[in-house]
Amino acid sequence: MSKRSRPQRHRVVAVAYDGLCTFEFGCVVELFALERPELAVEWYEFSVCSAERGPLRAAGGIEVRVPNSLALLDQADTIVIPGWRNADELPPPALLRKIRAAYERGARLCTICSGVFVLAAAGVLEGRTVTTHWRYAERLSRRYPGVTVEPNSLYIDSGQVLTSAGSAAGLDMLLHLVRRDYGARIANQVAQRLVIPPHREGGQAQYLPRPMPQDERNRLSKLIDWVRSHPAQAHTLKTLARRAAMSPRTLQRQFQDTVGFGPYEWLIRERVALAKDLLQAGRHSLPHVAEAVGFKSQETFRRHFRRVAGTSPATYRRQFAAR
Repeated sequence: MSKRSRPQRHRVVAVAYDGLCTFEFGCVVELFALERPELAVEWYEFSVCSAERGPLRAAGGIEVRVPNSLALLDQADTIVIPGWRNADELPPPALLRKIRAAYERGARLCTICSGVFVLAAAGVLEGRTVTTHWRYAERLSRRYPGVTVEPNSLYIDSGQVLTSAGSAAGLDMLLHLVRRDYGARIANQVAQRLVIPPHREGGQAQYLPRPMPQDERNRLSKLIDWVRSHPAQAHTLKTLARRAAMSPRTLQRQFQDTVGFGPYEWLIRERVALAKDLLQAGRHSLPHVAEAVGFKSQETFRRHFRRVAGTSPATYRRQFAAR
């Protein structure tokens, strides 16, 4: 195939600004800017644009020089806003205009932590459900009453708009984005290179409302790892509690506090996540997938999959198997 006839790569543009959040920006660079020849796919084309003129200061005493202006956003397929310097400061009008124009033409918009305030100020979040760092949630909700703020989620994917909580949750959201674009196998390879978990549900709790004793934390972590390795077994609250050496009541509370769901709902979501991987592989029938992940009937499989994934297993496979 000639260079001219090759399909254009998906362009990701990150917005830099004075007072740049260095860690959040670094997460975006790590995910999208590195060459990944080992994946054998057309990886993203990554660029950075500046919301303001001149050298930009970044957290940690770093100075950043960005050659591209906001005009670059006109060519972006995905725009990432890695935080914002002050949740109480209105972003530059030129940036807000570019964000609105990108949204109207269908570009995908992603924010990490306080970056959600930029989208809110641009007026593109009205009627949507979003998340942000828990310390900003009340402020965001109060200032933009037309936006539903979910303060406990790691990230929320509403299709064209994706928002995430504090710094590390941005990595989870960006890896989820890779999963959406390239499928589970590629996302898992990227996660392996980053040495991070390959998949964390966006609904997982941001923080523990009360400290968890170290022995209980270890027992819960070991239980989660074991269940992920044995999804097809018939798990109940009693059997899970027995394996974790906890009372059912304690296990229920620890699951709710740690991952944001009770054990049963967490198990359903884990099974759906595993089913997605098998469906994307495209080698197994729907009955085989249902049985392999622990759903005992096709009806139960379809019902839970649709509730969690927002579509049917068959439709999901048609959308992603070819990738």
